[in-house]
Amino acid sequence: MNAEIIAIGTELLLGEIVDTNSAHIAKKLRTIGLNLFYTSSVGDNEQRITDVIKHGLERSEVVLTTGGLGPTVDDMTREAIARATDRQLFLDEKLLGEIEERFSVMGRKMTDNNKRQAYRPTDSIAISNPVGTAPSFIVDTGKSVVISLPGVPREMDYLMDCAVIPYLRERFNLKSIIKSRVLRVSGLGESVVDQHIGDLEKLSNPTVGLNAHAGFVDVRITAKAEKVEEADTMIAEVEKVARERLGDHIFGVDGDTLESVVISLLAKRSETVAVIGSGTSGRMTGRFSAADPDHKHFRGGKNVPLVESDENMETLAKSVAEEFNTTYGLACIVTHTDIRVAMWRQGKAINWRRTYTGHPDLAPEWAVNAALNELRRALM
Repeated sequence: MNAEIIAIGTELLLGEIVDTNSAHIAKKLRTIGLNLFYTSSVGDNEQRITDVIKHGLERSEVVLTTGGLGPTVDDMTREAIARATDRQLFLDEKLLGEIEERFSVMGRKMTDNNKRQAYRPTDSIAISNPVGTAPSFIVDTGKSVVISLPGVPREMDYLMDCAVIPYLRERFNLKSIIKSRVLRVSGLGESVVDQHIGDLEKLSNPTVGLNAHAGFVDVRITAKAEKVEEADTMIAEVEKVARERLGDHIFGVDGDTLESVVISLLAKRSETVAVIGSGTSGRMTGRFSAADPDHKHFRGGKNVPLVESDENMETLAKSVAEEFNTTYGLACIVTHTDIRVAMWRQGKAINWRRTYTGHPDLAPEWAVNAALNELRRALM
């Protein structure tokens, strides 16, 4: 059983807004074990919307659209779905009454064009929208279903939870769940991680995939099962093997960040850190501040110009530790091609240097992640 998502709106193709709806819908489909194989975006053109919906219905049992249900001329999703499923549009008087009441509650006058939102294809299932003015609908062709959702994120999210997910469970007798766990790896590149666990990436259930970031790699383990407990067991078996091979390069799971892990380690040891950087755009200070807003273990940070950063790295790390009276001082200097890290603690210093060969814009983020990982390993 396959699903796909179609995000509708020219603003998406122009890069004016980012499509977050598809990601939210995808996460909700996982909870009912529905495989998502395709996502796409299409502009406000009725023929192109019609074509992409037709193609979706040919290859997927469930097609979800988001966007294009507003009252304006360029909102064409209703017309496109009607054409794609060989249906006519009709005015749903009940939906019209709900829209009128919604405007009345908001204390606003409903304009004539809002009446368009009460139209839906014949033989479709109406979905009332108590949190907005764009009702939704479901067209069941017998073989497949196309579900039309608003583009406003909070409306889409509400209707997914309250109407769409329950409908899909019942319509397709969905009893499975899809669950994922992400192992976060630092200090190894994507290709090296692949060398260690490449055989796991060939598994069919659970599946294992890699996602590279600037300075760390995510290992995603995804299992499909009838029950949560069964999925957890499947994931745990693969995770055990991955941990045996990747060791302490795994710094956390799921939403863990290097800075949050470092703060946690500092808290366990009742220790503190201060940072100094050059060429990092204040990233270390910003990320530590977000992870420790009360500054119980991160005491502060400062930046120095690149022209001053030729100073001995150990001196920089020591000076910031003394200035903020912390256990650790962490210094990170980055240029487009050169990254230097120094860590000072009670008279001892560690220096680390590497040539950076990636995209220059990613150098600061990559350098900060490398520095944070060095501190993490020292704390361990």
